[in-house]
Amino acid sequence: MTTPDDFLARPSLRERGWILEQLRNETVGGVLLLIAAALALIWANSAWSGTYFAFVQTEIGPPWLSLPLSAWAADALLAVFFFVVGLELKHEFVLGSLSQPAKAAVPIAGALGGMALSAAIYFVINSTAADGSTRGWGIPMASDIAFGLAVLAVVGRGVPVALRAFLLTLAVVNDLGAIVVIGIFYSSSFNFWWVLSSIACFTIYWYAQRRRITSAYLYFPLVIFTWVSMYESGIHATVAGVVLGLLTRVRLDPEEARAPADRVGHRLHPLSAGFCVPVFAFCVVGVDLTAIGLREVIGAPIALGVIIGLVVGQPIGVVGTSWVVARFTRASLAAPLKWLDVAAIGLLAGIGFTVPLLIAEIAYGEIPEDLNTAKMAILAGSITSALLASVVLVTRNRHFATIALIEEQDEDQDGIPDVYQQGPGR
Repeated sequence: MTTPDDFLARPSLRERGWILEQLRNETVGGVLLLIAAALALIWANSAWSGTYFAFVQTEIGPPWLSLPLSAWAADALLAVFFFVVGLELKHEFVLGSLSQPAKAAVPIAGALGGMALSAAIYFVINSTAADGSTRGWGIPMASDIAFGLAVLAVVGRGVPVALRAFLLTLAVVNDLGAIVVIGIFYSSSFNFWWVLSSIACFTIYWYAQRRRITSAYLYFPLVIFTWVSMYESGIHATVAGVVLGLLTRVRLDPEEARAPADRVGHRLHPLSAGFCVPVFAFCVVGVDLTAIGLREVIGAPIALGVIIGLVVGQPIGVVGTSWVVARFTRASLAAPLKWLDVAAIGLLAGIGFTVPLLIAEIAYGEIPEDLNTAKMAILAGSITSALLASVVLVTRNRHFATIALIEEQDEDQDGIPDVYQQGPGR
């Protein structure tokens, strides 16, 4: 029997519905992400490779803000992605798994442990190598839930909702940590007046939410100006997205069917997962493999730091830190899950794609050779992590199928799993 305080206990019925809705969008987005990345690599290594690089470097926009398509994808489209992340994080902090400190301690610690160990591995490798570069230490810190869920869709369909929720929580906390790292360590010199303008925009947005204002005529220009202010401030523009998401109201008023955060998230999540992230991947993943020595690239300190950070640092950091915190807080693992199941999720955390590519662009955008090395390493590390996770998941699928028979059983056909209608202790 599990209790609500168990680590990876079954989520509430309402939380289960919210989690499954998020995961459906992310799974489809993960498939589109893989297709977009594959198309970019094929085009960049075809006889028409020159047209690919000319296309992604095509500048568009008003005269005062003319940027290449790749920059628009990184700064604008990913701002939408991080806005959705901010909405998810707000939900988790207020209503979800992070709303209770005792239950939030393990996944938060796991996410931070994976980030810290992967960054430390990268830094040690590159600081001790003669031709190393420590500027990219943030690259292996971030996980990609869309890519991870695409792997689950192929080899781990029966993974329990509690484990999927753990992966979602890891990714959301991980994304928050990554955006903090980007905002503090990967931003250019600050422009005080534009920073002040950004703060003013955030304040207006918060006040409008507090006053229950719903007019798109206010929010649309306000969000655009907030993004412009953040971009001009020297802080990476994606930070604006996560801050606005965190300021969006998530609690229901008596007369509301859905809170603003859920309503906006429901509309934007498909756009983010199905368009913004795949287009970003398409614009930045393309690397001309014929122009670089693959063996030399994989052996470079930057590549070793990224690959080992993702494949080794993330799973050991996630699982090891989670186990230590669970032991320290006496949080027992909910039956019938095992720590091997948690290890599979830890391996999925080693799949880094969207945010690592963003950090690589920021860190090495002015050094094409290092940027291409980092991109190749992200691809290699992510594919390796995906393969290792797949092996573990396949060995556990029979166990997961047994759990699914209990979790999904609905004998009265009312749309509610029977486990949510049983009395205490059953």
